[in-house]
Amino acid sequence: MKMYAPYSSDYWHQAETLPREQIEKHQLALLKSQLAYVEKHSLYYQRVFRQAGFNAGDLSSFTDLRKLPVTRKPDYVEALNINAPYGELCAASSDDIVRVHFSSGTTGKPTPVYWTAGDVNTWADLYARSLYAQGMRRGDVFQCMYNYAWFVAGLGATYAAERIGAMVIPASAGDTSRQILTMRDFDSNILAATPSFLAHLAETAQGMGIDPRSLNVRSLAVGGEPGGSIPSTRKRLEELWGANMYDCYGALECQPIAWESECKEGPVIAEDFVYAEVLDPETEQPVEDGKSGVLVITQLRKEACPLVRWWTGDIVIKDSRPASDGRTHARLAGGVLGRADDMLIVRGVNVFPSAIENVIRGLPGAGEEFTIDITRSPRGATHGFLEGLHVSIESGSDEPGAFQEQAEIALRQQLNVRFKVEIAAPGSLPRFTHKAKRVVRGNEEKL
Repeated sequence: MKMYAPYSSDYWHQAETLPREQIEKHQLALLKSQLAYVEKHSLYYQRVFRQAGFNAGDLSSFTDLRKLPVTRKPDYVEALNINAPYGELCAASSDDIVRVHFSSGTTGKPTPVYWTAGDVNTWADLYARSLYAQGMRRGDVFQCMYNYAWFVAGLGATYAAERIGAMVIPASAGDTSRQILTMRDFDSNILAATPSFLAHLAETAQGMGIDPRSLNVRSLAVGGEPGGSIPSTRKRLEELWGANMYDCYGALECQPIAWESECKEGPVIAEDFVYAEVLDPETEQPVEDGKSGVLVITQLRKEACPLVRWWTGDIVIKDSRPASDGRTHARLAGGVLGRADDMLIVRGVNVFPSAIENVIRGLPGAGEEFTIDITRSPRGATHGFLEGLHVSIESGSDEPGAFQEQAEIALRQQLNVRFKVEIAAPGSLPRFTHKAKRVVRGNEEKL
């Protein structure tokens, strides 16, 4: 594999420090080229463009892109189901596809996403930029604990670390005791995993009589969950491991999108790979920097499954000001704040599970896990909508009654919603080696 020399000792690629004017000029040129490619090769987008009365050659500004509708996950699934398995959205010949990964399939049949050799090369180089920005260098030992089976993150991180020159241990998720012993024996100093699995690993190490802080770990690259940018979760994990934690944001359909650098001022968007819009979730109109909305991305350099105005469903705040480390691409202030479809509405108040996690992780005496049980949450007798939330929190407090009261008060004061807290014994709630599923919904229809 070709080794890519970094642009400088601080930056992997010169694109990271371009002035805003040059970034946008470069983006617009890439966007014109990408839309022409999509219009020629994607049957799905040919139909979308035609129905919108849009011609790729007429694009002269970013505003013109708003003439097109957003593309949502049901649109993606429907397009792939026509002439499956490649479908009408795929814009490359099956002979040119070298990789396929799948969604988890938790809400239906697993959905495939395809890559050409060029896509894989771009993916690996962007991921290398991410890990390099977080301090990875040649000679580091990288223990990658993202799931490798079917899923996307493990191989991307592996290729990236190898491109930088680190030694990679492709550990995957699970087998917690062996993970700890491997860290000890090989002096693994950079770990990649979901925040949930890192919490579980720390708990396992302590049970083995090993203080996670005594290991050689200096960096935690996390993704797959919003925990990486939740302040109290970050503080908790950094204290447990004695290491810096960095949030990495991507999706199966677009991997990666943004990542934190060592200055920790929010994940930096790869603006030479995606054009990012932030839209009001109700009106789908753009919001200004500093306002929250749904992230919508258009890929600028994708061959196999290019996406135009992809509705990620993730609530973010964009900050286009340069970071203190000299990186000039826009950042996601505070990371991903939550998912639009995960938002709970309680007596007119919008509550994200990530906000609940932030409060719970900051409670003295709180254990490692919690659940939000919608099926046990109080509802109005006449209208059936939520009037409060039921939360189970692990705690080994000697005064469980006092902890319960403290938790209910803190949650209510910080989130303006009534909570019923139930104390669970330490270790009694589910642990997660992949993406955590802490919201128990059952079959409810009204939120």
